[in-house]
Amino acid sequence: MSVVEIFKAAKASSSALARANSNLKNSALENFALELEGNIPKILEANALDIQNAIENGVAAGLQDRLKLDQPRISSLAKAVRLIIALPDPIGQSVDGMTLPNGLKLQQVRVPFGVVGVIYEARPNVTVDISALALKSGNAVLLRGGSAAQNTNRVLVELIQAGLAKAGLPASAVQTIDPYGREGSVEMMQARGYVDVLIPRGSAQLIRTVVTESKVPVIETGDGVVHMFVDETADLEKTVPMVLNAKVQRPSVCNALETLLVHQDIASVALPKIAKALEASGVTIHGCEETLKLVTGVPATETDWETEYYSLDLSVKVVADLDEALSHISKYSTHHTESIITENQSNAERFLQEVDSAVVMVNASTRFTDGGEFGFGAEVGISTQKLHARGPMGLRELTSTKWLVRGNGQVRD
Repeated sequence: MSVVEIFKAAKASSSALARANSNLKNSALENFALELEGNIPKILEANALDIQNAIENGVAAGLQDRLKLDQPRISSLAKAVRLIIALPDPIGQSVDGMTLPNGLKLQQVRVPFGVVGVIYEARPNVTVDISALALKSGNAVLLRGGSAAQNTNRVLVELIQAGLAKAGLPASAVQTIDPYGREGSVEMMQARGYVDVLIPRGSAQLIRTVVTESKVPVIETGDGVVHMFVDETADLEKTVPMVLNAKVQRPSVCNALETLLVHQDIASVALPKIAKALEASGVTIHGCEETLKLVTGVPATETDWETEYYSLDLSVKVVADLDEALSHISKYSTHHTESIITENQSNAERFLQEVDSAVVMVNASTRFTDGGEFGFGAEVGISTQKLHARGPMGLRELTSTKWLVRGNGQVRD
């Protein structure tokens, strides 16, 4: 099939999905979960090929971690699919409604987009999460997962298609254009009329390319230069575990901590304790001049403040007060997630109000910015734009609305 023929098949299958009831869609998703659990060796074999290629091509360790699947991760993916099954179907939900004085009954309801295109890098979990969310929300999906994960993604798409077919839904509702390479990505970005919305997930460069070159409407997801500010009132017994979790639990993901800001009044006590825990986990501190007077590390450069490391590296800066912390975040944030550690309610509320990011936290690890943690089952991505969707994107963010008008012969005066 040509790329255009794939687009046409996706468009045709989107109509079948839009008509499918919740039971039918849930049946397809349960089939998919069973396919995942029943084909773990096949998935791991394909993933091993991708990992080997990544090693040979010098892919960074953080990106290799994103690429890697093992039995627990595959089991978690199947669990995520079943969590999506358990969620309410958004399609047909009433958003608004009214009866006009002339008797016309108006109802605004949720409907699928139609065909969702996704361009992403080295993230086979995205193949599963987005496909499951798209199917539950009645959308066909076109996937461009990149060459790094092409063997894994091929097998996953085959399993999804098998689940669809067993439920009596068109297998073309989920397709990959990986075999068509970058040319396929370009065609999808130009496929207005076939693709209703495009979602990029990956590096800042990938996202910029899709946003600037696409003729299809784009929901912009962002890279994660994530900040945490430890103010002068922070409880260090809480602070150290939160910083450690935010940075170390999984450093290769977009909600991992990249820059730690510490109030000068608490720095001499807080930083050595924080640094000791970080260093025990292999973290390299890129510190400002004041930081390096207190802990061991390497000098931070201007580039460090705007870097998403994907690794066990952390930028650390001592700041004079909340104003300087807010100024630093405003300058370098990618508007993904920021957190304040504080026992001062006034500081907490000011941080919540003034920080312009998709998710703003008080006394919590930034690792909670996640569709699964937010109760969405999985996520399409973290939207850092301000139109339609912002923050973790679940089922509702894959829908639009339409107005249903029921009359009885009314004509306009």
